[in-house]
Amino acid sequence: MQRRLRKKKVDLNELAATIVEQATTDQPAEEPRPVDPTKDPNAVALGLKGGSKGGKARAKNMTPEQRSEAARKAAQARWNRRKQP
Repeated sequence: MQRRLRKKKVDLNELAATIVEQATTDQPAEEPRPVDPTKDPNAVALGLKGGSKGGKARAKNMTPEQRSEAARKAAQARWNRRKQP
């Protein structure tokens, strides 16, 4: 079960000032991530996709017994993590 995080109270004046600042500046709000020249851009793009489909592909190649064992092991790891302070 996920822990619920308390939402941070938003100061409307600060929010309005941030929106006005972003709208009136010529600079983009976020700078693009720097590209490492030693890495292949195609491999980087493929790696970003891999995280979203890795678990499904792994489960597809496992037998039902293997999936059950993996789920049991993951549940045990979660319970052990909770018990420790």
